[in-house]
Amino acid sequence: MDEETALIDSNTRNETIKKFFLKNKTTIISLVSLIILGVILLIIYGEYKNRNKIEISDRYNSTIINFKLDNKSKTFDELSKIIEEKSPTYSPLALYFIIDNELYSSKQNVNAYFDIIINKTPLENEIKNLVIYKKALFNADEINENELLDILKPIINSESVWKSHSLYLVAEYFFSKNEKQKAKEFFDQINLLPNSNSEIKSLTQKRLSRDFGDK
Repeated sequence: MDEETALIDSNTRNETIKKFFLKNKTTIISLVSLIILGVILLIIYGEYKNRNKIEISDRYNSTIINFKLDNKSKTFDELSKIIEEKSPTYSPLALYFIIDNELYSSKQNVNAYFDIIINKTPLENEIKNLVIYKKALFNADEINENELLDILKPIINSESVWKSHSLYLVAEYFFSKNEKQKAKEFFDQINLLPNSNSEIKSLTQKRLSRDFGDK
């Protein structure tokens, strides 16, 4: 009796499942097709990104290798295009090359490229902080204290590995303006940081000892 009941239950379940699949056949096929299509599109997109990265890499390397002092304008144009590609690797490198070789004619253009990299390029957090720090360093001689602090605010208010560098830049900025009390406040912050860069901390302690009489 129990075996017959179990057999009936099994047959009932099988029939129910069969009816469910027959009733929802179109929906199930559509769902499976969408999943397969999604997987294919992901593979295609990944391949596209990989090829695009290789293409940008080739363009960057070719531009750098062919750089000469008499073709600054052409090099600037090529590197500008790479920056606008928003490549996490090659857009920052392109901007650094422009700055290091003074290919720009206007700091305004350079700052616009900094903003593209900082705000629109998908960077790892500490790489982004490095770009922010470099933007502050690039502009430090020509901006006021509020502008400098505004640029560095995301780093100073974080636990970034670039925090001590940023504090040191602000401290030296104030020291150059002969605002020694403000400078000392930022130097002291570096000394109190548990993860200060060792070289920055050493420079800070030398500055405090030499110019502020701290022991």
